[in-house]
Amino acid sequence: MAAREGGEGGIAGGLPFSKARCIALVVTVTGAAFLNTLGVQSSVIILPTIGRALDIPDSRQQWIVSAYNLTFGCFLLLWGRLADVYGKRLIFIWGSVWVTLTSIIVPFVPNEIGFDVLRGLQGLGAAAMVPTAIGILGVTFSPGKAKNYAFSSYAAGAPLGAIIGNIFGGLLGEYLSWKWVFWIFGILAAACTVAGYYVIPRPALPPPGAIETSAKKTVDWIGGTIITLGLVILLFALSEGNVVGWRTPWVPSLIAVSLLLILAFGLWQHHLETRTARAPLMKMSIFKNVQFSAANVIMMLFFSSFNNYLIYATYWFQDYQGLSVIQTTIRFIPTGVTGVMVAAVTSQLLSRIRGDFILTFGTVMIALASLLFALPIPTSTSYWAYAFPAMILAVCGADTLFPTLTLFVAKSLPYEDQALGGALINAVGQIGRAIGLAIATAVQTAIMARKKGVGVDEIGGEGVEIQPWDDALKEGIRGTAWLDFALGAVATGVVLVFFRGAGKVGGKH
Repeated sequence: MAAREGGEGGIAGGLPFSKARCIALVVTVTGAAFLNTLGVQSSVIILPTIGRALDIPDSRQQWIVSAYNLTFGCFLLLWGRLADVYGKRLIFIWGSVWVTLTSIIVPFVPNEIGFDVLRGLQGLGAAAMVPTAIGILGVTFSPGKAKNYAFSSYAAGAPLGAIIGNIFGGLLGEYLSWKWVFWIFGILAAACTVAGYYVIPRPALPPPGAIETSAKKTVDWIGGTIITLGLVILLFALSEGNVVGWRTPWVPSLIAVSLLLILAFGLWQHHLETRTARAPLMKMSIFKNVQFSAANVIMMLFFSSFNNYLIYATYWFQDYQGLSVIQTTIRFIPTGVTGVMVAAVTSQLLSRIRGDFILTFGTVMIALASLLFALPIPTSTSYWAYAFPAMILAVCGADTLFPTLTLFVAKSLPYEDQALGGALINAVGQIGRAIGLAIATAVQTAIMARKKGVGVDEIGGEGVEIQPWDDALKEGIRGTAWLDFALGAVATGVVLVFFRGAGKVGGKH
């Protein structure tokens, strides 16, 4: 009966159940963030190996990663609402079961299309786990120290998954087989499933005589379809734009269609909320809270910058400096170590320091990290003089900003919308990553084309050969770093304007 007595919501002012079980719960749901970034990063490292094994050309290998990211980003909102309606525990467990099965099956698929489809199905399962995990933490722990620890630990899961994913994919791909990357990933997801079954509390029974309104138990399938289609089209167009060229007629056409669908979704949600008794997928009235809207803008800007920073730092080490996968992986180790340490410190700061101070610190850190790669520092400069501090600064920003924003969202939304809030903040971050990468790639390509004296369409083609220590490549990567610096600076500006004087996010209500 312990699980049911704890229920969703916990005990005000204390732990919802035993300390050991609370720790096990936090570790289990943190597994969602950890597995998500592990699945992406470990695949990035072995892309060339998979390409050779399945005879996938270089130009299409990016879909091994993009297929996963596409379904993950597009189904977050729908899964978040389903979790709030049918139970967060149920959706989390079945999502992890789905990830387990698809991960085990993926290496057995012998062709490119089937492989990409299975990768997309993997992302579908992850999209069920991530917002549900945030929702579980939001409703299980009462505001206070325990909740701060929980959200800070969850925030550490993503950078830890990224760094372990690099090492994990590199070592297994080099010394065993690329297939084991997916099989071990499936084993970890299975462990998450079993742990979730035992430690995630069942929903508390409603009090005797309580009547749940039918509106709260409905899912807006029309809205879910519209927004999912809109996001699929948008992220697909952004992913393919840099591959086929932005002047390709169907790319801007698809972006226009996606924006119209997203607008239609907003109008439909407003209609349901104001003109009917049916529950919308997302209450548009929540955006009347200016700080809530600003929080989503900050999330988008920050993760546009942070994601670009990680990707182009990888290009700097591998493509420009000509380092091996293992050598590059070693240079990213500070991000994982720093992530764990900063998460522990942040859990203590959330109830002691004002939210605007923490958010300002986070956005300034990613701006400074990008600046260290943007400045014309001599290429002979030691890694320890610029890249090492940049790695630390970037993760200091991510692991202070993310728990602060997720806690703010948890406090801003009612009990029944906690998983949807987690879905929204992650979806915004995912869209920011896609838009930021599309702009960064266009910036890099334009700078390299100017330096080479060729057309933009020729960069990356057979006629333009790019070798390590190429000046055009150096300037192109530094150009993207200036973009990332600007994104971080704008995010800082949004914090200073809309969060000025904000209280302690981690305090009790």
